[in-house]
Amino acid sequence: MVFVSTNLIELYVAEEPVAETYRLLEEDVETQTCLKMANIMAVNRMGYNDHGPVHSRIVAGSALEIFRILQDKVDMSIVKDGIGTIEDSQLVVLCGSYLHDIGNAIHRTEHCIHGCEIAKSILDRLLPQIYQQDPERMIRIRQEILHCIFAHDEDVNCLSTEAGIAKVADGTDMAEGRARIPYKLGKVDIHSMSAMAVKKVELEEGNDRPVTVNIHMTNPAGMFQIEEVLMRKIKTSGIEDYIQVIALINGKELKSFP
Repeated sequence: MVFVSTNLIELYVAEEPVAETYRLLEEDVETQTCLKMANIMAVNRMGYNDHGPVHSRIVAGSALEIFRILQDKVDMSIVKDGIGTIEDSQLVVLCGSYLHDIGNAIHRTEHCIHGCEIAKSILDRLLPQIYQQDPERMIRIRQEILHCIFAHDEDVNCLSTEAGIAKVADGTDMAEGRARIPYKLGKVDIHSMSAMAVKKVELEEGNDRPVTVNIHMTNPAGMFQIEEVLMRKIKTSGIEDYIQVIALINGKELKSFP
């Protein structure tokens, strides 16, 4: 069992090719500047919650943990379709989850489309350092990452397992006010009340389904975040049969999905 937090990504940065790819993303000026601009647009100008570098690291760590749990239980699309190896699949999960919200640097509206435009420029510079000897494979991997970014919207159906993992991981970043529903900072309504009700989120290997997401709340208001964000994302993730969500208040189960 692990907590969804910024520390989770540290469990994976020693593994190649994830370690090198993560280093490239963290040190790339365009990537980091655009993620900071995403927060200027979302937080400073729209008054919403975080959509920047910290959110990227949290989601990437969660996605890699879900990938770890599922990789021996579910066919990864990249391997199944002959696009690449299991290592390539893990790299796609990392990049897709890390870059998924970068389109907010242009605008919240249609940020999935904007994100693909920005990410393509970044990936065209960074991926050759990973796939120096195989440009065709590099392009295939790039397209899979862009699919993850585009498909993280609740209303878009994921067409790969990797995209589904990144999408579900995005929905798990909801602890201590870091809810994925954009809510107005300082405004008291169901969005903010629900966000503050969620205290921590845990990922673990489940019994009934491979992945269990435990969401610890202080009051039932947190159900709004679960139902309106996480469950909507799971529904269009393509991996819904492998995910169980359990809502708890003071350690006691309130509701289980399914």
